[in-house]
Amino acid sequence: MPDQPRQVRKRNMTFASRTVTRIWQETPSEKNPYLAEQCRCHGYDILELAQKRSFADVLFLLFQGELPTPEQARMLETLLIVLINPGPRHPATRAAMNAAVSKTHTQHLLPIGLSVLGGAHLGAAEVLASMRCLAENLKRLPAEVARECLFAPRPAEGDFHPIPGFGSRFGGIDPMPRQMATLLVSLPGAGRALAWGEGFTEALAPYDMGWLAPGVAAAVLHDLGFSPWAGGGLFQLACAPGILAHGLELADKPITAMPFLDEEHYVIAAEARK
Repeated sequence: MPDQPRQVRKRNMTFASRTVTRIWQETPSEKNPYLAEQCRCHGYDILELAQKRSFADVLFLLFQGELPTPEQARMLETLLIVLINPGPRHPATRAAMNAAVSKTHTQHLLPIGLSVLGGAHLGAAEVLASMRCLAENLKRLPAEVARECLFAPRPAEGDFHPIPGFGSRFGGIDPMPRQMATLLVSLPGAGRALAWGEGFTEALAPYDMGWLAPGVAAAVLHDLGFSPWAGGGLFQLACAPGILAHGLELADKPITAMPFLDEEHYVIAAEARK
C-alpha cells in the first residue's frame, strides 16, 4: 500500500514579536539602534556597578534582581573562592587536561570541562539535586534523615552518597569540603541549610562520610535564595577558573604529560561488554 501523504497542521501559536527580559535594559545608540549606548542590570548602570560593586555583588543582582546585603555578599564571595578549583583529581578538570595534551583548541578546553562538570557525580546535577533534597528535609531532624539513609541499599563497591551532596570520596571523608563548610558556617550570613548540613554530617561521620563540594555549594546557595536551576549553573561558574587554568597549563605539553592506563589496569565493566 503506498504511503499516505502526511497531513500538515498549522501550529496554533502566537510568538513574541521581540525578545523580552526583565534582567537587562539596553538604551539604543542614536547612530545605530542595533548597538547599545547604555546597559542596565535590573535598573543599575553596569559601568557604575563596575566602579562601586564587587563581582559577587553583581552576580547576586543578576540572578536575584536586587543587590545583596553585606552578609550575603561575603557568603557568596567566600563560596566562589573556595570552589574556584575542583582540582586535578576531579573528572571535569581531567577532561580539560586530557583535551589540552590532545592539542584541542584552547578555547574549547573550558566547554569540555564544564560538560563533564554538568554531571551527577560531584557536578552541577548533584548540586541541583542536593538543593532540592535540602529543601525537602529542612523541617526534619538531620540525625533522623541520616538514620533512614544509612539503612538504604549501598553499592557493592565505590563511594556512597546517602543524599546528593553528602557521602564518601575515595572511601572516606573529604577534608576540604568539611573545612569549607566550617569556614562558611562561621560567617554572619550562614543560614538554615548550612546548619542542617553540619548536623547531617555529624551523624554520618562515624560511617566515614561527610560533606562533598556540591553539598556545600547547595547549602550556601539555598540559604542565599537561589533556585536549584541557578545553583547548578553557578557551581559550574565557580569551578570554571580552575578547570581552565589546569587545561591551559598543559596546552603546550606533549600527550605523554598525562598518565595513560596500561592494559593491566584498563578494565571494561562486564555490563559494558555486552
